[in-house]
Amino acid sequence: MKNNTNNNDKSPSKVKDLFYKYSLGAKPFLKWVGGKSQLLPIFNELYPLELKQKKIKHYYEPFVGGGAVFFDIAQNYEIDSAYLYDINDELILVYKVIQRKVEKLIEFLERFSKQYLKLNQEKRKVYFYDLRHNFNQQRFNIDYNKFSENWIPRAAQIIFLNKTCFNGLFRFNSKGEFNAPIGKYIRPKILDETNLLNVSKLLEIAQIEKADFTEVRNNIKNSSFVYFDPPYRPISKTSNFTSYSKLNFKDDEQIKLATLFNELNEMNILQMLSNSDPTNIDPQDNFFDLIYKGYNIIRVPAKRMINSDATKRKAINEILITNYDVVNYAKRNQRQYNRQSA
Repeated sequence: MKNNTNNNDKSPSKVKDLFYKYSLGAKPFLKWVGGKSQLLPIFNELYPLELKQKKIKHYYEPFVGGGAVFFDIAQNYEIDSAYLYDINDELILVYKVIQRKVEKLIEFLERFSKQYLKLNQEKRKVYFYDLRHNFNQQRFNIDYNKFSENWIPRAAQIIFLNKTCFNGLFRFNSKGEFNAPIGKYIRPKILDETNLLNVSKLLEIAQIEKADFTEVRNNIKNSSFVYFDPPYRPISKTSNFTSYSKLNFKDDEQIKLATLFNELNEMNILQMLSNSDPTNIDPQDNFFDLIYKGYNIIRVPAKRMINSDATKRKAINEILITNYDVVNYAKRNQRQYNRQSA
């Protein structure tokens, strides 16, 4: 990803950054509960210094989800490659379609958008649930292991459902059925052509695979940075952020992930991890403090947007864990956290 610069310019590095070919303005193409867009200003303070010094060449995200951190890093730091994994078949399908067949995807989305937006609310409801039913039935006819033309309309259906369902939930039940209800949007943006084209361009540097998070161990390279954003551990009996796939991610999986974090740390791989902070509800619940003992654990405020009552969507703390030095930021953040908690 090297670019030509004017050798006569007194500030070639600034010119290079200005015309960095992957600074496209691409952003997540799906609404994503727990997405990290709101936290990116904090993340930029917490990324490893080596990334800012252009010493990091490879980026790994084993739970890619909405991809906000990938989009941030790929467009603002000069990495050579990205490795994006997720266990969710449907999510990986969409990423690969955007990477390979974005023009045809846009055609399908344009059709959905024109058909849907001209309908009244009652007819929209029929349209939505008919499409959702068709989507769920057709999953038996999809070979998720081999790219084919029938992936394209399915990717369009996924984006349509995500843009028109309640709060953009990307939610599947234990049978693998998309089960989020219709939302109440007046003019949902079903098609964002410019962004899809920019995302497709950005994905040129990415290897995208359906894989368990442990796969990162087999493909890791030197000069790499790994960001883990697993399904969050529920912080109460009524909260659950693990149902983005038909597979559950319980405490034993969280511990398995912590073990992988330790293994990569032994390999001197730089890592950052996000999760919920159980002390929001129970100050004595130190689950993550124990399994990530010895690493940097920072608590940051994040506004949760999944409550149907907007008055109850308040900032709660999430945790960020790194295996590299963030002392100055941590001290400043801890002082602020203490003031807020007082």
